[in-house]
Amino acid sequence: MTARKHTRSSSLVTLSAGALLTSTALVTPALADDAQPHPLDRLWSFANVSVNYLDWSNGTEARTASNAPKSDFMFLEIEGGAGFSWGEFYGFFDFENPTNDQFDESSGGKDNFRTAGKITSHIYLGDSPLSIYAHLYDFRDYGFESREQDQILGLGYRTTFDNGLWFKPFIGAARVQSNSYSGMNGFMAGWVAGYDFAALDQNFSVTNWHEQTFGRDDEYLEQNYVVEVGEKAGSVGTNGALSLWWHPSDLITTGIQYRYSDNKLGTPNNYQNAMIYSVKLNLL
Repeated sequence: MTARKHTRSSSLVTLSAGALLTSTALVTPALADDAQPHPLDRLWSFANVSVNYLDWSNGTEARTASNAPKSDFMFLEIEGGAGFSWGEFYGFFDFENPTNDQFDESSGGKDNFRTAGKITSHIYLGDSPLSIYAHLYDFRDYGFESREQDQILGLGYRTTFDNGLWFKPFIGAARVQSNSYSGMNGFMAGWVAGYDFAALDQNFSVTNWHEQTFGRDDEYLEQNYVVEVGEKAGSVGTNGALSLWWHPSDLITTGIQYRYSDNKLGTPNNYQNAMIYSVKLNLL
């Protein structure tokens, strides 16, 4: 492919600014009078910045060599979340290969500068554990002028078990906007879950996020897989990560994540897996 020079799009500036403004809002103290509950009073919140390295397995690199090839990369992340009496929000924004050009000629485009961002929300339905769930995920590869945005709207559920395990499943209708297809794209179901524990006088946590897409539109699969990489993906796709976090202090969190995917990330009919190594600086 011929290398092309581009100016990073205004969407990057907008999404980055949004993430930074969200983080700023999270660290701003509530101004409401403690005696008068206010809708914007936070019940909980967190924010961090992190350095991460994603290492694809040798098998994944071999399986995808001629089919949306994968290459190890470093990424910087801004992450945060907040909960209120009426709902909760979570988001992150990643800068992948942040020191590389938009098209990285030395890797043939495998190590392009890319961005990925996600926002999720649960708007509570009264005092019930049910919620209106919404989520938006946006990925852009600037060297190939490639973009895809997933939009999910449906129902969520929230529960915390007696042992401290928390679990938040969801299901919703899916819509996608991409270079070659925009429209409804089946459904997505999934969850986020976590459990805090102590061992050897240290604090740890285990978390898992999982997304299962199903009933994806044939035109989407045709345009985004057959046209792009020469093979059609199945209508079901899997995406997620299982993580172990160590919290040595309030300021620092470090962890390892097992990243998994099947029929996603541009590669049809192949399982993909990687390890992610992370160090976070906690702002809240």
